[in-house]
Amino acid sequence: MDNKEKILIGAEELFFRFGIKSMTMDDIAKHLGMSKKTIYQFYEDKDALVTSLVDAHIKRNSTQMCGYAESSKNAILEILSAIKHMSEMFSRTNPLLFHDLQKYHSEAWKNFTTFKNDILLKIVIDNLKRGIAEGLYRENISIKILAKLRIEEVEMAFNPNVFPPSQYNMLEVAKQLLEHFLLGICTLKGHKMANKYFEITENEN
Repeated sequence: MDNKEKILIGAEELFFRFGIKSMTMDDIAKHLGMSKKTIYQFYEDKDALVTSLVDAHIKRNSTQMCGYAESSKNAILEILSAIKHMSEMFSRTNPLLFHDLQKYHSEAWKNFTTFKNDILLKIVIDNLKRGIAEGLYRENISIKILAKLRIEEVEMAFNPNVFPPSQYNMLEVAKQLLEHFLLGICTLKGHKMANKYFEITENEN
């Protein structure tokens, strides 16, 4: 692992734990046990580091989401794989991270928004079409409207004005929104499959 990758990993650990705004380049250097000069060889400032980190996450998540579509036996299992992935990510994420990203790092936020409105939207649309073809989602749903709704729910779960971190657990909010969305589009066949999975998951906890 080269220094550039080490810096990204170290910054990610701090940002996910404490948020972005509260962490300085000094904090990152201390955490990594290297000088700020070394960090500045690869990233001209904190904003550039944040943007690179977001871009790396976008690339990684795009690959993972496409992988779920290819490996899942049906559309519902594809969404449930996404729930599991989301749970693992949010369990180590400070709710302030997304607030800080939007407020203080416009380039990184723009890249995230592009990912959400282009790549993620297409993944949701493809999943809805797949679920309808498999008889798991209702045929009369509006794919265009519901795909957009689902994308907006992703961002809404991170919005501290809607779900203040002091009152809501971000992971629970995200899971509830996704489960609500899934059950709202399912046929009876889809409901039986989804409920069976949820029951298994609850029994495992």
